[in-house]
Amino acid sequence: MSEDRMIELESRLAWQDDLLDQLNQTVARQEQRISELEKYLELLSERYRGLSETVESLTPPEDSAPPHY
Repeated sequence: MSEDRMIELESRLAWQDDLLDQLNQTVARQEQRISELEKYLELLSERYRGLSETVESLTPPEDSAPPHY
């Protein structure tokens, strides 16, 4: 194998190693962000459930007459 060919292959390998490291870092950041978003979604779901229960407790039943009757 010629020296130029060997240098080209080594260069490509180095570039691919760098790209692989960048991709791994991106995946790690995305995994962390997804975890944060899942926690935030759970918090929002809990708040929504709490607000729904509050609204239900404040809403009069449909079959009750208004207070002036």
